Amino acid sequence: MFYTLGSLALIAWATEVLATPVAHPMNTPSPSLAKRASCTFSGPDGAVSARKSQVDCATITLSGITVPSGTTLDLSDLADDTTVIFEGTTSWEYAEWEGPLLRIKGNGITVKGADGARLNPDGSRWWDGKGSNGGVTKPKFFAAHGLTNSTIENLYIENTPVQAVSISGCDGLTVTDVTIDNSAGDNAGGHNTDGFDIGSSSNVVITGAKVYNQDDCVAVNSGTSITFSGGTCSGGHGLSIGSVGGRSNNAVDTVTFKDSTVSNSVNGIRVKARSGETGEIKGVTYSGITLKSISKYGILIEQNYDGGDLHGEPTSGIPIADLTLENISGSGAVNSNGYNIVIVCGDGACSDWTWSDVIVTGGKDYGSCQNVPSGVSCST
Repeated sequence: MFYTLGSLALIAWATEVLATPVAHPMNTPSPSLAKRASCTFSGPDGAVSARKSQVDCATITLSGITVPSGTTLDLSDLADDTTVIFEGTTSWEYAEWEGPLLRIKGNGITVKGADGARLNPDGSRWWDGKGSNGGVTKPKFFAAHGLTNSTIENLYIENTPVQAVSISGCDGLTVTDVTIDNSAGDNAGGHNTDGFDIGSSSNVVITGAKVYNQDDCVAVNSGTSITFSGGTCSGGHGLSIGSVGGRSNNAVDTVTFKDSTVSNSVNGIRVKARSGETGEIKGVTYSGITLKSISKYGILIEQNYDGGDLHGEPTSGIPIADLTLENISGSGAVNSNGYNIVIVCGDGACSDWTWSDVIVTGGKDYGSCQNVPSGVSCST
């Protein structure tokens, strides 16, 4: 057969094309997904190993670990969407230091306790009746700082040296069915064992919490869009705003406490603005709150907080506006030596309050209320 130069060239080209493999797109896992795994840590080396390996784990299970003295169980470098599971009893060795004993930070983080799990720092070793006001230096427990779009659920925390859970710099945090049981401190020197302290955070929802302690069940010091509902508070200082003032952030806006019970406590409902400071408290609602066995103040709203309740002169630098109390059930709830309702405001600094179905009795009327807004009374 006769081939021209042109036809030979065409045949060569076709042969080359047919001999060349066809490239197909490859489905390669992303590096982050490929290297992340389910990791379990346990024993005395578990805390250190978890800290070193946290970036590589999609799920971290902490099974009966013991945290060395003077160190933090530090999970503040978690990759997005990591799940942290506590199993068994997590314990901490003793040291006199400020803590925290536990730190968790990240985006899309899920923190949960397995059935029967306990986080127990054995706070009785530090308790001396002085809390954070003196005595031995006591570590704070859980710094839930910088959590975004995250959840904490089904944790059982017991016997913290001082404050239990600090929520700060969080946006989009849901806390469900967390128990903080410091009831052993009632007769053993527990002090300043706050349940939840909240500051500089937004869109925080706490549901179904049970707090047994010797200080505020919840204290919102600053932040916006915060809800506490379905809670049980016993033994402490009740549901609190503040104290507000003298901090880097002194604004509280849109906070709701609802459908909760406060019993065997010093206070039921408390809003504290510091004397001589500036800031704002607005849009706070207490709804469906049941009070039982309150020893000192059923409802306390003060703009003269100065290191203690009602210690200073009332000032107007932190106005309390748009405060709603509704369906507050406290018939016979206050000890006969306590006060049912106390309101001390600066001149013109409390306004637009709405109270309905507020029943708090059993104690005395407070004779030194000041600048009480219209439609509200200190008398019962």
